[in-house]
Amino acid sequence: MPKRFRLTRRFPVAMTEDGYRSLKRFATEAGLDEGEALSFLFENWSSVINDENLTHRLRLFNSELETRKQ
Repeated sequence: MPKRFRLTRRFPVAMTEDGYRSLKRFATEAGLDEGEALSFLFENWSSVINDENLTHRLRLFNSELETRKQ
């Protein structure tokens, strides 16, 4: 039996403009709203990411983070 889809948590999120545009584009292409798209991504995290790419991208993001905050 499929799980009932209920949005039970709301939390304030700060995103970069690039990140938000990517989320909006993904949600639109998938026919979802932004909350549903985020739920899908996190519920299916291990099957939608590439571990090697994630580690590399995370290192790059962290190394640029302080500069991007200025």
